[in-house]
Amino acid sequence: MTLFTKADCQKCHYIKDHFNLPSLGIQEEILGEDNAEALAHLAWHELIETAQKELPILILDDNTAVVGAIPIKKYLSHQNGN
Repeated sequence: MTLFTKADCQKCHYIKDHFNLPSLGIQEEILGEDNAEALAHLAWHELIETAQKELPILILDDNTAVVGAIPIKKYLSHQNGN
């Protein structure tokens, strides 16, 4: 799984602060002008417009996306059995 974030995103920080991403098998990709690879990965998932409106975005193993801090929190809490 991949979590797309931005450095100045409060909602992104909330998810990173409340979940141990590596232990959940989630890699983080930080979007920014200096990270063309992350932007290309986001474009491959056809989520550029979505990311302009809301972050974070979690890409699941089946290539579906969970968008926004609250839905991601609910999904990850459910995965942890909480």
